[in-house]
Amino acid sequence: MKVTIDPDAGFCFGVERAIATAEAELGKNNSLLCLGEIVHNTAELDRLTAKGLKIVSQEDFSSIVGEKVMFRAHGEPPETYEKARAAGIEIIDASCPIVLRLQQKINSIYLESKGEVQIVIFGKPGHPEVIGLQGQARNSAIVVHKPEDITAINFTRPVQVFCQTTMSHESYDAICLLIQKAMKSAGNTDLTVNKSFCRQVSGRTLTLKEFALANDLIVFASDKKSSNGEFLFNVCRSVNPTSYFVHGPSELDPAWFENVESVGVTGATSTPGWLMEEVADSIENIAQQL
Repeated sequence: MKVTIDPDAGFCFGVERAIATAEAELGKNNSLLCLGEIVHNTAELDRLTAKGLKIVSQEDFSSIVGEKVMFRAHGEPPETYEKARAAGIEIIDASCPIVLRLQQKINSIYLESKGEVQIVIFGKPGHPEVIGLQGQARNSAIVVHKPEDITAINFTRPVQVFCQTTMSHESYDAICLLIQKAMKSAGNTDLTVNKSFCRQVSGRTLTLKEFALANDLIVFASDKKSSNGEFLFNVCRSVNPTSYFVHGPSELDPAWFENVESVGVTGATSTPGWLMEEVADSIENIAQQL
């Protein structure tokens, strides 16, 4: 049995940068506070926690006055920065530069239009990145995730649509087409669609399909709380139905690999490379026993 790790899998630039920032700080001080989970992967969180990383929330600000707190790659709304500075907290900002540019663009449009333009964000409600983006429009942005959500939009007013950086191209295009048709029916064509994807993440769809098709069976390592992982796993399964989702090696079933010649191991942009290597090693051990 041939076992191959997807060469395009693993941390995206933003997550990689945030974890490198955390490890550098942990190397100096053996401890670091992080606002929220640095990455949506329990195994990687456990590894960093063992090094001294501690997850905190905004409710903890009053008890960590004067401490250093890292902001993760997802980005934060302006009020989080204000609360931290008011508490005398030193901010280590590991926000992804791509997310920061998107935040700045939303903020600029909001300020220039003085709130007249409706800012619509296609994304997952409650996702940290979406919360940060909403904050750039003083929480007036309309978040849409499903087709029925667009009813919250006033189709007679100007609209600027943005996308959470890790969402699907196809789903975004479909939602934007629905908004365009609804606005046209209302006699309004003042719609701007902004392509705000992370190219590294959105570009994975094509290479992932090729990788999934090139193997008899796919093992996708990720965490259920990773929205990117859920999306990319479904991409795998759409072209290769023999795809399995696991959190780690302990969930591998030897029966999956009977009469299988090639196995591909891949994961989300929040899946660490070391975890995929552990999964691949376990599959090879299983193969020796079949």
